[in-house]
Amino acid sequence: MSSGDRSQAVGGTRSYEVRTYGCQMNVHDSERLSGLLEDAGYVRAPEGSDGDADVVVFNTCAVRENADNKLYGNLGRLAPMKTRRPGMQIAVGGCLAQKDRDTIVRRAPWVDVVFGTHNIGRLPVLLERARVQEEAQVEIAESLEAFPSTLPTRRESAYAAWVSISVGCNNTCTFCIVPALRGKEKDRRPGDILAEIEALVAEGVSEITLLGQNVNAYGSDIGDREAFSKLLRACGAIDGLERVRFTSPHPRDFTDDVIAAMAETPNVMPQLHMPLQSGSDPVLKAMRRSYRQDRYLGIIGKVRAAIPHAAISTDIIVGFPGETEEDFEQTLHVVREARFAQAFTFQYSKRPGTPAAEMDGQIPKEVVQERYMRLSALQEEISWEENKKQVGRTLEIMVAEGEGRKDGATHRLSGRAPDNRLVHFTKPDEEVRPGDVVTVGITYAAPHHLLAEGPTTRVRRTRAGDAWEKRHAAEAAKPAGVLLGLPTVGVPAPLPAATGGCAAP
Repeated sequence: MSSGDRSQAVGGTRSYEVRTYGCQMNVHDSERLSGLLEDAGYVRAPEGSDGDADVVVFNTCAVRENADNKLYGNLGRLAPMKTRRPGMQIAVGGCLAQKDRDTIVRRAPWVDVVFGTHNIGRLPVLLERARVQEEAQVEIAESLEAFPSTLPTRRESAYAAWVSISVGCNNTCTFCIVPALRGKEKDRRPGDILAEIEALVAEGVSEITLLGQNVNAYGSDIGDREAFSKLLRACGAIDGLERVRFTSPHPRDFTDDVIAAMAETPNVMPQLHMPLQSGSDPVLKAMRRSYRQDRYLGIIGKVRAAIPHAAISTDIIVGFPGETEEDFEQTLHVVREARFAQAFTFQYSKRPGTPAAEMDGQIPKEVVQERYMRLSALQEEISWEENKKQVGRTLEIMVAEGEGRKDGATHRLSGRAPDNRLVHFTKPDEEVRPGDVVTVGITYAAPHHLLAEGPTTRVRRTRAGDAWEKRHAAEAAKPAGVLLGLPTVGVPAPLPAATGGCAAP
């Protein structure tokens, strides 16, 4: 294809699609990538375009053993589309790109751009260079060029946002490849974080989630061991900020001052997601997790004493190399003692490049599966029992957008309680918008959600609802969406399905 043909193909407004895999960090980065592309003049492709965009960006994850197979399968499906559509471009970024580098272009020569976790801000330039030079551009930075929060962002929510407080991780968990790909921990200055939160609140955001690979280690890079608790308390002084959450903390760094800040700061929500990974001390040692069962359960006890209604969730890996039946029973013991509201359970998956992938004692698949099913059944029972304790309580629910798949048929709306439990409630007579707050009485509990089937006792219209309404009107007038400006971040997941850094297998 000649330069003239390609130039003609890319004339006019170009559309983009970003496909995201993996943890909250990748979700956060993808909203930056969308913001960068829109700032460069691209428009978002309609939902369900299925590869019809002019630029398709894969933001990859290297967590799972088959992550590369998934990527190359998706790239293979786009190859014939690109042949038929001159000017179409494909970019691959994220952890797998950081890890595999030149391998991607060698295995999929139709890819135009490969970029890493440290230089996402270079994407528009690399796309243009690939277009002009008509050859693939591979650019991987070895260290962070600029903190991602300095980049433009297209947030997915008008009322809730991520705020990244650090990047990278200093831990050396044997099952985790993230530190090698994201680098050592680098903390943002507290003033910069608070300025970003204040700017978000001024835009109408009422809920933020503080985000880091190891969020409560914040301060290690700036020499202040109490920096995270101070940050939580500072969030409490921001007028208009109604809900503060954070993910994911490491038990090693969970100090008493953080628990006190959670309990004493009204807008810090009564919710904690703290990865366990295993209840067995020998397995935790093999994982190179710097805490043991007693330490973990001690933190749980302190949190419950300070915040009685806190909902605690976790991540657990089943079938780590060398795990015996006795080790697994210790995990079940911790689950019974901790009584998690929810647990994200994973079957151990080899991560190429990690020490655990080469360990002796790899567990047969059928044994891992059997243990996984037993753990899942136990946690399902506990989740249901814990949710039943909510029946009869009156809760303030922040109305969400698109939480309940059956809401249309049941004439219900959905939202999140302060402790992050999902609540479906009867649609009130007066209009409510995502970001508004309703007061409801809980009438029924299921393992993974609550119902409020009676009338709504109060509807509180909020600035967050106003922001949603304003954005919704703007997007109706401009289907491709709008860039919300700087500094902005993304909508938090209600609970992490695969948490950041070493919190997931």
